[in-house]
Amino acid sequence: MATEIPESEVEVTAMRAQGAGGQNVNKVSSAIHLRFDIANSSLPPGHKERLLALRDSRITRDGVLVIKAQAHRSQELNRAEAFGRLQELVDSVAEPPKVRRPTRPTQASRQRRLQAKKLRSEVKLLRSSRPD
Repeated sequence: MATEIPESEVEVTAMRAQGAGGQNVNKVSSAIHLRFDIANSSLPPGHKERLLALRDSRITRDGVLVIKAQAHRSQELNRAEAFGRLQELVDSVAEPPKVRRPTRPTQASRQRRLQAKKLRSEVKLLRSSRPD
């Protein structure tokens, strides 16, 4: 179940792409700069919280997600890619992480651990050159 992001909440700007590409890069504004204000969006509060908690360099201090797409030569393809990346990021936080319930180690696992430690200790003792 994907969360819908209304296009009215996304600010899209076209600009010239960077890097190699010959005259096309110099003439055509094919790169897309997408800005999505997380705090003022219509996303559910849980989604917003988890998005803002992400340690992602694309999210500014003000809570604005900035995505730049310039891989394709056409503006339409770059726009589609930018919206796809935005949707992918929102979908990644859609489901809350499972809460870890702490458990205790079993008696058998404790015994196995102690047995392994004892064996290791004996191996190391055999290496030492102690006078008898």
